[in-house]
Amino acid sequence: MLTEFAGLSTPLVADACLRAGVPLRAAPAGIGPVVRGHRVAGRALPVRHHGSVDAFLEAYGRAEPGDVLVVDNGGRTDEACIGDLTVLEARTAGVSGLVVWGLHRDTAELVDIAVPVFSYGSLPAGPVRLDPAGPETQVSARFGGHLIVRDDVVFGDDDGVVFVPAGDVERTLDAARRIHRTERDQADRIRAGDTLRRQTAFDEYLARRADDPSYTFRQHLRRVGGAVEE
Repeated sequence: MLTEFAGLSTPLVADACLRAGVPLRAAPAGIGPVVRGHRVAGRALPVRHHGSVDAFLEAYGRAEPGDVLVVDNGGRTDEACIGDLTVLEARTAGVSGLVVWGLHRDTAELVDIAVPVFSYGSLPAGPVRLDPAGPETQVSARFGGHLIVRDDVVFGDDDGVVFVPAGDVERTLDAARRIHRTERDQADRIRAGDTLRRQTAFDEYLARRADDPSYTFRQHLRRVGGAVEE
């Protein structure tokens, strides 16, 4: 899956979701890689954290090569739930990355381990609580306003994280590639002096909108073959 994601980005995947009619599920703003430039793409391995590492160890027992551990820690900013030992064990289980709705610690060690970890940031303090696990602990993970399950695929880069249902991945990535080609062509033309306003026939759009206020720029872009917004 990381190979399929090569040359693309989470903004392209997000735009492609809109183009392909796939529900857009992006992680909350602020979720990013511990090491800039790290990327993840793989099947979600969801788990809910309740204050103890045993939930992660149990999840690793059902991991398949290339899985991305998706950790639901409720977006907490008062504790770090992922550290160096957890990430080292993830690597031995074949997990290709971790995406945490919360915080991490042991930053220097995580940089050395080099397994991609995404979170809100770092905090020295680990969990000081132990809540009871529930029946959903090893089944699903909340991430912001989204519910992530085993049938989801995770894409992450410097811009954040996007979740796509496995059954929609192929058409989403196809749309992302088409958008990418269009945007690169537009960028090259701008550098050559052909403004984006001229490329998108913006004056034509303004004139048509004056006659029909319901006519949107997104409709216009689709008609003229521009990407820009999606």
